[in-house]
Amino acid sequence: MGAPFKKFEAHASGGPRIREIPMRMVLPNLVTVLAICAGLSGIRFAFENRFEIAVVMVLLAAFLDGIDGRLARMLKATSKFGAQMDSLADIVNFGVAPALVLYAFLLDRAGSPGWIAALLFTIACGMRLARFNVLADDTDQPAWQTEYFVGVPAPAGAVLVMLPLYLYFLRLGLEPTRPAAFVATGFTVLIAFLLVSRLPVYSGKSVKVPGDRVLPVILGVVLYVLLLMTYPWYTLTASVAGYLFFLPFSVRAYSKRAKLEGEKVPPSDIG
Repeated sequence: MGAPFKKFEAHASGGPRIREIPMRMVLPNLVTVLAICAGLSGIRFAFENRFEIAVVMVLLAAFLDGIDGRLARMLKATSKFGAQMDSLADIVNFGVAPALVLYAFLLDRAGSPGWIAALLFTIACGMRLARFNVLADDTDQPAWQTEYFVGVPAPAGAVLVMLPLYLYFLRLGLEPTRPAAFVATGFTVLIAFLLVSRLPVYSGKSVKVPGDRVLPVILGVVLYVLLLMTYPWYTLTASVAGYLFFLPFSVRAYSKRAKLEGEKVPPSDIG
């Protein structure tokens, strides 16, 4: 009688040999993994009541997650593995981490509604990212529509939803009370709906800087970074207010462009 189980042979002939991989191919994936570590560390610090460093870690995760794809394209190191890693990191850094940090800080004081708001934000972020991935290869839309996102992009949503923490860090006398928790719950739900909305949001990726204005633009970016480093909570609060104020103008600009182009189709999700 023969053996009941056959001997397992990996890939029949031993499988392909693992070739050497250039460091430029590894670097973008390393940045993605570091972004996940930063996001999860932010959750840890939040549950240790170290909220300032928790917010910094979440913002660092969002920054790293935002540059890994660009780094891969710049180094010509794009891969299917890297794309899948980036998608998985996005939901952690833009959805799970901000929601749990905000819940640990304030939303838990609202009880079940606060937890529902945190869940809605995370789910909305996941749906927003899934919609982007599905439509990213769609080339049927007019070229001008690639200048707009559909809904608020996930990185912006992560920065927006943590506004209650920025306001608390400003030391303006705002305390994480139960009434404040219900206000933050409503704000979180609002941001969740902005993520999954059909709101056309100008991406700015097609903006070209005239040659005679390059130096002032560079100086302006440096000024913003310096303000962010010196007065982080004031700068972030002003940035959130400015972004929300900008949204109606984005919708208006899209409507005007659609009339000019004679289009009545919704914006694409490429950008």
